[in-house]
Amino acid sequence: MQQTLSCGTVSTKLQRIAQLATEHPERSFTAISHVIDIEFLKEAYRRTRKNAAVGVDEQTAQQYAQSLESNLATLLQRFKDSSYRAPPVRRSYIPKGEGDAVRAIGIPTFEDKVLQQAVSMVLQAIYEQDFLDCSYGFRPQRSAHQALDTLWKDLMQLHGGWVVEVDLKDCFGSLDHGQLRSFLDRRVKDGVIRRVIDKWLKAGVMEQGYIRYSEAGTPQGGVISPVLSNVYLHEVVDSWFERQVKPLLTGHGALIRYADDFAMIFEQQSDAERVMKALPKRCGKYGLTIHPDKTRVVCFKRPALVRKDTNGKGPGSFDFLGFTHFWCRSRKGNWAVRRKTSSKRLTRAIAKVQTFCRRNRHEAVREQQQALNRKLQGHYNYYGITWNYQALSEFFHHVQVCWRKWLNRRGARRPMSWERFDLLLRHYPLLKPRIVHGISHA
Repeated sequence: MQQTLSCGTVSTKLQRIAQLATEHPERSFTAISHVIDIEFLKEAYRRTRKNAAVGVDEQTAQQYAQSLESNLATLLQRFKDSSYRAPPVRRSYIPKGEGDAVRAIGIPTFEDKVLQQAVSMVLQAIYEQDFLDCSYGFRPQRSAHQALDTLWKDLMQLHGGWVVEVDLKDCFGSLDHGQLRSFLDRRVKDGVIRRVIDKWLKAGVMEQGYIRYSEAGTPQGGVISPVLSNVYLHEVVDSWFERQVKPLLTGHGALIRYADDFAMIFEQQSDAERVMKALPKRCGKYGLTIHPDKTRVVCFKRPALVRKDTNGKGPGSFDFLGFTHFWCRSRKGNWAVRRKTSSKRLTRAIAKVQTFCRRNRHEAVREQQQALNRKLQGHYNYYGITWNYQALSEFFHHVQVCWRKWLNRRGARRPMSWERFDLLLRHYPLLKPRIVHGISHA
């Protein structure tokens, strides 16, 4: 669909694209790459994170900014004439939080991130008009806490029900390129944009000087990856559930998805078991694999409604987005769904603090305190929800224990006893736990 977009600011262009996408929900855009100009790239540069690790070219954001105008002009020209060559991403590893397991991540070059940001802005303007309300990950004005809040409200309204807890194996690394291209064809057929996306898909990963190419997966660590994965999972999971699953249910059903993490809630056990049986076939059709040990149906009905003959046990619990969900009595004596930091996430957070304190024990106490407070603040910002104060206090206690332990190993003549540590905390206090996100009371 040939569309003529009005000139103006970047936000105006994006609003116009969004308007056209809304007015023509079944049409493909064939000419939208021209909206990406110098001003558009400058905005993409502004949105690109500047303090991230460097890619294979070892160029930092500060170095790129020294000749920003000429660099962006050259980048724009190579993008427009399709001479841009997508560099491979540099592979790195981070702890996964499960024993010695690690997670592989990719680090693109800074210039590649800028162009990916520009293209993702265009794609997002189109696909935000198509994405359903059940998805929350990597979308503007949507967050993990909104997904958690929706899940909590649905569970309370249904008095629990049956929950299908889903875990996908290496979702971002398993997206089939052929299927992804067919999904993109429905909305975006602009040759310039599609060619550069294909280049990112084929760029490969560099590790120890060798480049490895793959026929599946989105660019690891790339800015474009969240948008492409959302397009993929929108078709495979969201649309399937809304258009094919829901009409066949005998009771209420709901899907809540954040990136590749999603949970399904059902009023009837039979609905949950039928969807659980169909889910591996649905995902397998598109190259995705359901983890057999981590995907399960959980009886999560309110304790008062659980039949006594259900294995002689009460309702189960399940994890979603770093929180364990379970039933508990409220202060008024009513049954309510409560959430606490999952044991895996808490263990991982403590391990990271332990590593930091060990590696930085010889740094100035003031610098250590400021860094630890940043970690505490970040932890509270995410996990500081109603009824989770006990888990926050546990994390705060472990941070104190770790810090004192490694301060005691600085080689000082006097040991860092708890009495001395308490005196130190008066001058270098740590941020105490606090609730950041509240919810409606049951």
